[in-house]
Amino acid sequence: MSETCQHVKEIRKVKPSSKGCEECLKIGDEWAHLRLCLTCGHVGCCDSSKNKHATKHCRGTHHPIILSFEPGEDWKWCYVDEVEIG
Repeated sequence: MSETCQHVKEIRKVKPSSKGCEECLKIGDEWAHLRLCLTCGHVGCCDSSKNKHATKHCRGTHHPIILSFEPGEDWKWCYVDEVEIG
């Protein structure tokens, strides 16, 4: 189920911006799962979370690829091409 896309060139070595969803922490809300932006290090909540901050970050910044920020998971996703990246 792994595919490649042209956006992999935008992957950077990043430092996570926080230990939880940045925006949810600011507003005192909860999240289901976390995603790490591989362009800038932003940590946002997944689409199963009510706020969907990772997707909002992508749409606002055009940073295409996230990494699951959940323990034991190492999959990446490209929002633009809607593919999992190996």
